[in-house]
Amino acid sequence: MTAPDVTLLLRAWADGDAAAFEQLVPLVHRELHKLARVFMAAEGAGHSLQPTALLNEAYLRLIGGVQVEWRDRAHFFATSARLMRRILVDVARSKRYLKRGGGTAMVSLDDVDVAVARAPDLVALDLALQALAEIDSRKSRVVEMRFFGGLSVQETALALDVSPETVNRDWQFAKSWLRRELRKEPSDGR
Repeated sequence: MTAPDVTLLLRAWADGDAAAFEQLVPLVHRELHKLARVFMAAEGAGHSLQPTALLNEAYLRLIGGVQVEWRDRAHFFATSARLMRRILVDVARSKRYLKRGGGTAMVSLDDVDVAVARAPDLVALDLALQALAEIDSRKSRVVEMRFFGGLSVQETALALDVSPETVNRDWQFAKSWLRRELRKEPSDGR
């Protein structure tokens, strides 16, 4: 099924057509499961959450959350990536809370090949992205869509309604800014 077909189903679902969601799930399931596997691979071995569980939790939040006016396929996948990020950060925070610390791993933000990215400290990355969002929310969203969502430059540009050149500039700035932030020593006892 093509991106326009997915967009039509997303819009029908947003308009309250529950059957549209049932038709949509099989169309987007493979891509969302792939995204979940990428997230989980970055988490490393021994994680208590499996890709299917992450995907199921994301589905539950999608259908149980606030009604969204879906613009298109890219918007849907960006939102799904944000949900998966939130779920993983919540799990990481609860583990951190229980363990009171742990080592900080470096985050690979080089060319979005998230499948080979080293395991990031998701709590530190989430805090850094929140700080970046306070400075420039679009740059933070670019990272979210590219790193977490695996969206291409073109898909990110479409979702944000900016040019691909703007996405590339934002991406370069955000990577440098996040590297600097993630290298800082935590001062709040994290």
